[in-house]
Amino acid sequence: MSVSLLSRLCLTAAMAAVLAACGGPQGPSGSGSALVRLDGSSTVFPISEAVAEEFRLATGTNVTVGISGTGGGFQKFCRGETDISNASRPISEVEIEACRKSGIGFIELPMAYDGIAIVVNPKASWIESITVAELKRLWEPGAQGTVRRWNQVRASWPDREIHLFGAGVDSGTYDYFTQAITGKEGASRGDFTASEDDNVLVQGIRNDELALGFLPFAYYHENRDSLKLIPVDDEQDLPVAGPVAPNMDTIRSGDYQPLSRPVFIYVSEPALARPEVQAFMDFYVANAGELAAEVGYVDLGTEGYRLVGEHLASRRLGSAFEHGGSQVGLTLEQLLSRERLPQ
Repeated sequence: MSVSLLSRLCLTAAMAAVLAACGGPQGPSGSGSALVRLDGSSTVFPISEAVAEEFRLATGTNVTVGISGTGGGFQKFCRGETDISNASRPISEVEIEACRKSGIGFIELPMAYDGIAIVVNPKASWIESITVAELKRLWEPGAQGTVRRWNQVRASWPDREIHLFGAGVDSGTYDYFTQAITGKEGASRGDFTASEDDNVLVQGIRNDELALGFLPFAYYHENRDSLKLIPVDDEQDLPVAGPVAPNMDTIRSGDYQPLSRPVFIYVSEPALARPEVQAFMDFYVANAGELAAEVGYVDLGTEGYRLVGEHLASRRLGSAFEHGGSQVGLTLEQLLSRERLPQ
């Protein structure tokens, strides 16, 4: 038996004891069936769903994981409809105020690191890399109705239509991508196929020879046999010169810029008073690293999850991000430095 599996089993036994001591699992209505409710980012969904499934098997506790996008998830969270919100960007000032008005204190916990992948159909043989400037030319608001063909982005590309796919406007991936590429969160052309469900984007791109889109790296990784990954050149000498493809190493090192970012979960302080939510959160922190790597994300490392565990145990409320929203260019080490700082 591996050390990690042994640790997981020991933790499971401890959580079962806690739930039993509290009279068994109880849901919000006291029905005798515990329920932990998550919603939000489709980017974070694979990690949370993997943790939820392990937790269900270990404890018998019901866990629901929805996909409403980061923005949609925060709306539910700040109304008290969910216990935990999955987010692919930090909570915004507007969302913080909504939670405050509802009396929802929250704990912000980074859980993994992700890169936004630029992908095309494998039949698009003409494209091997793209620059940030070309992405901006393609996605900025002024491109709507005007930049519609491949050769309008780069003259050597074919005089054929280009069909765009990307995250929906309620998605934190959309927020981050627009901030990183067009320079303003939420500023983009509107004439593209959009969805908060990244699997819809995968299907659209794999079935369209003229497609180009952006989606979380983990979704590319899961579908790499049917999508073509395009390296991105930020046209800067640092951290590295030339096009860089996202992978576990370039995302972890910060070499894949500006499209690498941390992903988060937010847990409601009132919800943590319920033993099943506390047990689930302890389980999440203990197993996030292993399960994140299994589903194609970059883990935070032993020190990272130790800091996250301390953050949870200390009930440190609020956000480490002063102005909220997308934080472009934040490296893994910078993220962990924020975790070390007192709030």
